[in-house]
Amino acid sequence: MPPTATSAQILVVQGAEATSLRAAALAEMSGAAAPEPLSANAWRLRGATKHEHISGWCEAHHLDHAWIPGGRRFADLKLLAMDMDSTLITIECIDEIGGFINKKEEISAITAQAMRGEIEFPESLRRRVALLAGLSEDVLEDVYDEKLRLSPGAEELVARCKYQGITLLLVSGGFTFFTERLKQRLKLDETLSNVLEVADGKLTGRVLGSIVDADAKAAKFRLLAQRLGAKREQTVAIGDGANDLKMMAEAGISIAYRAKPVVRAQATHALSYSGLDGVINLFL
Repeated sequence: MPPTATSAQILVVQGAEATSLRAAALAEMSGAAAPEPLSANAWRLRGATKHEHISGWCEAHHLDHAWIPGGRRFADLKLLAMDMDSTLITIECIDEIGGFINKKEEISAITAQAMRGEIEFPESLRRRVALLAGLSEDVLEDVYDEKLRLSPGAEELVARCKYQGITLLLVSGGFTFFTERLKQRLKLDETLSNVLEVADGKLTGRVLGSIVDADAKAAKFRLLAQRLGAKREQTVAIGDGANDLKMMAEAGISIAYRAKPVVRAQATHALSYSGLDGVINLFL
């Protein structure tokens, strides 16, 4: 039986392995017009027919692919929100903090459970932060200086948003120590994160105030969208873990960035092989 197909659409393919030869092969496979280069490793194929086997072919060749509607323009967006750990930046900050006291593996295991949705985020955060009790707050600066790196394409995505006047929101189940530094560094508009309690220069193992969980992220996103007068289709949310899903559900377009399977399954698009600048290519 031949694969099922739908009417012609726009196919975007990108990633380090998105060569001109592979784009041409996809064009032939889908009946699209000649691929339009968006960058060295990103291509737009107009008039493609959505065959079922294209997804498997792209995955086998380590390519991100997305079917996008005509007329969806980046410049029309009003709000773009991102998670911090393993999304805007390459690390999980709390895991790296734990590394300074030889507890990285123990903390990472709890982090992974939470990101897969196996335990509730507030419980996981309390358990992880408790393991940091007695640690000098100077370690936070060490993590920022020595370990924290922006994800590939992050600066390009932020720059494009600033150029287009799109409000940037950084939300995190992590800590204000890092989100506020990133806000200043990247000139972000809004942040939301947790506050670590410090006494006499040492972490107490507790978080001050309410924990920023999935509901808090979604509420912040919803409130900011309302304040901006943004229609749902004018909003984007990007995340990697289960605690991002409620926020992503609020957005008109949700993007799973190098994410857990549970997140990829529910997102509008997934970027597993591209940088964050790949978000720009999902629009016309």
